[in-house]
Amino acid sequence: MTADRLQLLIDTDPGVDDALAILMAHAQADVAGLTIAAGNVGLGHTVGNALKLVEVIGARTPVFSGCPTPLVLPALDAAFVHGADGFGDTAYLPASSRAADEHAANAIVRLARERPGELTLVALAPLTNLALALRLDPELPSRFKRLVIMGGAVTGRGNIERVPTEFNIGFDPEAAHVVFSSWPQFDLVDWEACVRHAMDFARFDAMLASGDERARFYAAIVRKAREFNAAHGRGGMIAADALAMAVALEPDIVRVAETRHVGIELAGTLTRGATVVDWEGRLGLPANARIVLEVDPVRFETLVARGLGAPPPR
Repeated sequence: MTADRLQLLIDTDPGVDDALAILMAHAQADVAGLTIAAGNVGLGHTVGNALKLVEVIGARTPVFSGCPTPLVLPALDAAFVHGADGFGDTAYLPASSRAADEHAANAIVRLARERPGELTLVALAPLTNLALALRLDPELPSRFKRLVIMGGAVTGRGNIERVPTEFNIGFDPEAAHVVFSSWPQFDLVDWEACVRHAMDFARFDAMLASGDERARFYAAIVRKAREFNAAHGRGGMIAADALAMAVALEPDIVRVAETRHVGIELAGTLTRGATVVDWEGRLGLPANARIVLEVDPVRFETLVARGLGAPPPR
């Protein structure tokens, strides 16, 4: 641990965009642990992917296995984007290390109590682990320095079959409801912001080509997701969790944000899991989310390049 470096705890479900965020985090911060949930793919794969990523980085970050399912209802994963194993079906050799013998929710509570006010919590997965941790310790928000969440679609342009819903929130809406209704203030990096900050394919490919062994590993696991982005007419490479990590690493990267109350729809047939933003303040509820609308794109891509061991983009 380095005193002058940012101290992070990352809740994640790797996933190739999670992997990029984790590479970025280790390049610039101290990471107290990776707490793992099911989401992009099943828990066995997300834990294995986290362990492999820590090995590739050459770090000793502990990995804590967490929730294998949403709190209430089953949900579909995103293997069609990330590959059946979450890492592009690359058939990598498994890591030699194993996950710690402590549940992710317990680890979140323990680390927050051991290091009050020190840790920034970056939530890149469905919020199942964090919801359970909140039930174990309702005072959890006061123990963290900051919470950054990647999730939601604040004007209803989501990325799953329920049109206004984003994957992380839609995978476990009840968990998201627990977190959004319990945490008094957090930063929200939603799917729509991630789409607006898609990286130009040519610049992204140049970073992969000019980076070190981290970039070579990432180039292999991201190939399927990159092809998915291109095949679906996206104007560049969308790296959602990387954008949230950039906001966590450098808070002043944010150029435009709005602070509003955001709630979670739990019952709608077409809208379950939607993030409902009280843009006009009609509900009279406290504004719990600083919604990130725009970040400095050059600084964002510079952080991505750093995580890949590549020179800053020009």
